[in-house]
Amino acid sequence: MNSDLLPLLLQGTGETLYMILLATVASLVIGLPLGVILVVTEKGHIMESSQLNKVLGTIINIVRSFPQIILIVVLLPLARLIVGTSLGSTAAIVPLAIGSAPFLARVIESSLKEVENGKVEAAQAVGARPIEVIGKVLIPEALPSLIRGTTLAIIAITGFTAIAGAIGAGGLGSLAIRFGYMRYRDDVMYSTVIILIVMIQGVQLGGELLAKRIDKRRHKLG
Repeated sequence: MNSDLLPLLLQGTGETLYMILLATVASLVIGLPLGVILVVTEKGHIMESSQLNKVLGTIINIVRSFPQIILIVVLLPLARLIVGTSLGSTAAIVPLAIGSAPFLARVIESSLKEVENGKVEAAQAVGARPIEVIGKVLIPEALPSLIRGTTLAIIAITGFTAIAGAIGAGGLGSLAIRFGYMRYRDDVMYSTVIILIVMIQGVQLGGELLAKRIDKRRHKLG
């Protein structure tokens, strides 16, 4: 192993984890409300609004249709406006979050739709307000599925960071391109790939274990 490889990998891994963590939190802040609104504004649901549902669904579909690399470039001016620069890991969080939020919203929508209508109707029958139905019925009942969906989103964001590295975002993607591909260093290329695989497998395993634990606890309580 070359003497400079370990410091490069540590820096790249740290930058990637930083982007994943903050982008995941930001995409959840955006995507969770969007997913909830998509469900509760459907026809026959607790806050029915077909017009809002249609407009919101169209916007989400438009953003999702953008190729990731193009979306990053399009959002660079916004990143510069928010964080003062269009380069580096912090700037990349803006397009990462905005690009991931629509995907997460659809995942959350799908998870919440798995909740039985009878449970929602029962909550309404005892006088629960819409916000109470959302916070005490929809989200708790769909929690294992929501965790699995969030796990998929984190994996997608991890891949997104590698793409962002191609335009100066830093992290393992940038390391693989600048030091691995451009300098013909196979050790850098293979090492970054291995680290990304370990990250993704760890996220997948952790998410699945957490979802199963919640499922098991729910069955015991039931």
